[in-house]
Amino acid sequence: MAATSVTPWLASSWRRLRPITPWLMALLWLALLTWMAPVEAHKASDAYLRMSVDAQQVTVRTDVALRDLDRELVLDADGNALLTWGEVRARRQDIQSLVDQAIVWRILDALQQPCEPGPASALQLEQHSDGRYAVLQRTWTCSGGVGTADVTYRLFAASDPTHRGILLWRDTGVSRTTVLAPDAPTFSLLRQDSNSPSDAEASTGGRWAALFRDGVHHIWVGVDHVLFLVVLLLPAVLRRDAGHWVPAQAWRPAVGRVVAVVTAFTVAHSITLGLAVFDVVQPPSRWVESLIALSVLLAALNNLRPVVVDSTWRFTFVFGLVHGFGFASALKDLGLSRSELAAPLVLFNLGVEAGQLAIVSLVVPIAWWARRWSGYRRWVLRAGSVLVAGIAAVWLVERLLEVQIIGLGA
Repeated sequence: MAATSVTPWLASSWRRLRPITPWLMALLWLALLTWMAPVEAHKASDAYLRMSVDAQQVTVRTDVALRDLDRELVLDADGNALLTWGEVRARRQDIQSLVDQAIVWRILDALQQPCEPGPASALQLEQHSDGRYAVLQRTWTCSGGVGTADVTYRLFAASDPTHRGILLWRDTGVSRTTVLAPDAPTFSLLRQDSNSPSDAEASTGGRWAALFRDGVHHIWVGVDHVLFLVVLLLPAVLRRDAGHWVPAQAWRPAVGRVVAVVTAFTVAHSITLGLAVFDVVQPPSRWVESLIALSVLLAALNNLRPVVVDSTWRFTFVFGLVHGFGFASALKDLGLSRSELAAPLVLFNLGVEAGQLAIVSLVVPIAWWARRWSGYRRWVLRAGSVLVAGIAAVWLVERLLEVQIIGLGA
């Protein structure tokens, strides 16, 4: 489309869409609230599987978040929102049964005969970046040598379709990572074919795609990250005039503001994501999560009583640094060594950027078309910012005090 025809085309599009713009905005907010309802505002729900393979044994360790187990099995017997070791230990058989039924392993020897499973180890707890996890472990012995190892992963498939299993497997000194999800619940390791170039390339491509998808997944289910970005984008199609928000007249300045905000957020969270993953900086998770909630609250309040207008990108950059630490927990808990982290870091971050661009591509065009509608400033910018500020304030209290108020966050 020629540059000279862009403006008439936009005007024509606006005339056609203007009558239904209020409905579009209402549907957008309804979709946002519906999407938020079942999702926690912390790191996405993940379990971690570590499979170690040697000549005649396969050892599998499974780490499952206590908050996920509590939601599924109601471990908190007294209902005081504080899980004790006694409450967890009392349900160890139920936890083991849930994991065994939902994560099915098929370990065969070199002759394709079933390997002998050992007893499950005693239940343990371990602190991850986002809370305590139950740790389960089992070892299979293959007298004829390990041949194949298959897993089918259905943990929490019915109750939480956003849940993922992150599988780290080590075989003959080589480590690889893959993501098990509802659309890709299986993984197979064929040791006898591991030196085949075609199989290796296919496996590598699949792992890269899985890590990329996991980055997309983590920003899409990271409600706090998404709301921070959305409330920053809503006023990008407006300008301040005599103390009021008014529609932007030209699209170039609006695009410039969007690019500045998105670039600042991208650069900032990429910096701290790398620093955290490589253990250069490790701030406490509680303070990171609290500051992320504070960033959402301040961004929403700034839409209501603007303090930062012309330098929003600076505000975005400062708090984008905090959001990067939040993203890092997804990679930190993989248990990879420093030498193994570079490729997963790049692929995961590219996935985050792709997910972020998808959000921008959805929000900004609708906001631009709706900016002249008076209801945009009243119901979308103001009412929406009030709603987001209220949610963020609850998150902030929950995360600072480590309590649960209305189930929107901690």
